[in-house]
Amino acid sequence: MTEGQAQEEIFTFLADPAQHPHVRRIDTHAAAVFLEGARALKIKRAVRFPFLDYSTLAKRKAACEEEIRVNRRFAPEIYRRVVPITRSADGSLSIGGDGTPVEFAIEMNRFDERQTLDHVAEAGPPDAALVDAIADTIAASHATAPLAPGPAWVETILPIISDNTTEFRTAGRFPVAAIDRLDEASRVAVSRVRDLLHGRSRNGFVRRCHGDLHLANIVLIGPKPVLFDAIEFDPVIATTDVLYDLAFPVMDFIRYDRDDAANALLNAYLLRTACENLDGLALLPLFLSLRAAIRAKVLLARASSEPAVMPAARSYFALALRAISPPPPVLVAIGGLSGTGKSILARGVAPGLAPLPGAVIQRTDVMRKQLFGVNETDRLPERAYLPEVTRQIYETLEQRAFRILSEGHSVVADAVFAGEQERAAIRNVAHKLNVQFAGVFLQTDLETRLNRVSRRERDASDATPAIAERQDKYDIGRLDWAVVDASGPPEQTLTRCRARIDESAHGQVEAPPS
Repeated sequence: MTEGQAQEEIFTFLADPAQHPHVRRIDTHAAAVFLEGARALKIKRAVRFPFLDYSTLAKRKAACEEEIRVNRRFAPEIYRRVVPITRSADGSLSIGGDGTPVEFAIEMNRFDERQTLDHVAEAGPPDAALVDAIADTIAASHATAPLAPGPAWVETILPIISDNTTEFRTAGRFPVAAIDRLDEASRVAVSRVRDLLHGRSRNGFVRRCHGDLHLANIVLIGPKPVLFDAIEFDPVIATTDVLYDLAFPVMDFIRYDRDDAANALLNAYLLRTACENLDGLALLPLFLSLRAAIRAKVLLARASSEPAVMPAARSYFALALRAISPPPPVLVAIGGLSGTGKSILARGVAPGLAPLPGAVIQRTDVMRKQLFGVNETDRLPERAYLPEVTRQIYETLEQRAFRILSEGHSVVADAVFAGEQERAAIRNVAHKLNVQFAGVFLQTDLETRLNRVSRRERDASDATPAIAERQDKYDIGRLDWAVVDASGPPEQTLTRCRARIDESAHGQVEAPPS
């Protein structure tokens, strides 16, 4: 009897309704999971693949122990222990009995399977608080992830591309020309960013990460997103640039047509991690494409027995192609006095700006808090708003915009931009890099602005009604940006601004003289 045949007896026992009347079985290519009551048992299948080997009982036991060790770092509330499946002298099987171990299982606390983030994303757009919590969780996992040698990770990328291409060609489900185009564009991208990959590996951005962080491997337990099912079978696969780890849930949100969530997750993560991650944004097209291609490949492997997965496989493949050839970036500047709705508009505009997953938002209110080393919602003293400090903040905004655009990524600059010099300086950033620029200045009446400012809660802006009244006396000077009435609801302002931004970003509006 083979190991696989022997396992079938154990699987039959665990799924026997006479002994386990409420059990539910879930099969994957490498495991069988049995859900019963508050407990889940996961058994490694007796299989051998190029990337894992569970072919013997000893290897499966070691893999179970390693999965517990690796995943307790992410989800201690889920992973309990390794439990033996034993056979007694009379030949009967039991879970955790005193007989001879014939198999080993990972025992876990069961969670609500409907609360994995793939189900959440499918049901509707995740709210801003949830996306922030996901960013917190991922950033925290990266902060504590062990540093790992970078060169080995970089050298795995081309073999991943080759394996994807081979699997796509063998399956014969996608157009050959599209497969060849993805393969060539991916190799060109690797060549273009190789030095950046090695530089980030030398600077500590390559770590032992989760490794398989698609949305189905993040679950809500109460209000908290929990990462689970991290890769345990090969530390090389789990050792990646932290942005490659992040790229998986970002890509998955895009695949579920949750572009706002994808963009918000990137922006929230960048705010919570080292500023040097801005210099890694040139990697995102390759990383997003690789993640999408891997999901397409995994689904293709299931397609012969599960034809229903083919639409998703095609969707992932199309996304891989879309991500690998990004269009040029654009710079959008959104100005206006306090209470005109700049930040709401920035969050609405950013997801729609190419390349994927939308623009990086740079907000001066947040930069000022960063400069003084306080939380976003902490109030700053008046000295933090002295003219020399404000000049420094605007210089930082220009520098960061230049930095991000240089990486091929779009920027939304969110600031008051009350002075002609400030508006000219941000426009000049785009001119230096020869990228399209769109400037939008929001205006509304003082009563509306006062009402909005007074209703703010937990926001980075320190503006008060008194400040809003003082701003009403500002001399804005000559406005050569698109002036948009922002007195209506945010959706109306967004619609108006998108039209003006699209015109400017496609070069249909003549740039006024600087």
